[in-house]
Amino acid sequence: MKLVGDLHCHTIASGHAYSTIQEIAQQANKKGLEVIAITDHCGNLPGAPHYWYFWNLKSSVPEEIDGVRILKGVEANIIDYNGTIDLSEEVLERLDIVIASFHDPCFEPISIKENTRAVINAIKNPYVRIIGHPDNPLFQVDIDEVVAAAKEYGKVIELNNKSPLVRKGCELNTLKFAEKSKEYGTQMSCGSDAHISFEVGEFDIVRKIIDELAIPEDLILNTSKEKILRFIKNKKHK
Repeated sequence: MKLVGDLHCHTIASGHAYSTIQEIAQQANKKGLEVIAITDHCGNLPGAPHYWYFWNLKSSVPEEIDGVRILKGVEANIIDYNGTIDLSEEVLERLDIVIASFHDPCFEPISIKENTRAVINAIKNPYVRIIGHPDNPLFQVDIDEVVAAAKEYGKVIELNNKSPLVRKGCELNTLKFAEKSKEYGTQMSCGSDAHISFEVGEFDIVRKIIDELAIPEDLILNTSKEKILRFIKNKKHK
């Protein structure tokens, strides 16, 4: 299965990453990628850029760099049990793709029930397209309920290649999310969660899961540029 896009990449703007948009695009080109999504952290996460950074992406960053299509996006934080994310609608409206994720400086987990409620409410947000690294056991959720909600609302479950490296104990959850997504027919995306250009397009861990579970190509968003662009074009707003 060929993966032509990386839908989760961070730049120096995130405050704890080490490459520019141009450097990421150059590496993506070298690795044969056709699409990358720039999804820097925002809002409540320490070190994140001002909202003007996200506002200006549309007008300042070209659609293509070194032959690679650049999607302007964000990895927003889920900040409460209502599924609120920490970027205004006027900015979200200007972006191609929005990932919503849990990060411990921004959200205090209490129980599986409440964590699940927060994720499902974020899924219901019309601007949110992808749930990022939902496998983190620190924010344990009911995997069946989350995958079913993503299917119902046309959202995507991320298979995050970095999770097993930086989120202790997530391996079983990653596998279960992939299994349940296959069972429900919920679309998945592969994200490197790159924090330096050399990590862009690195999918060795999630590829093993895809192969092990024999996940069909039509359930993986990253398998064609046309599929990715159709996905972002069909976003629904309030």
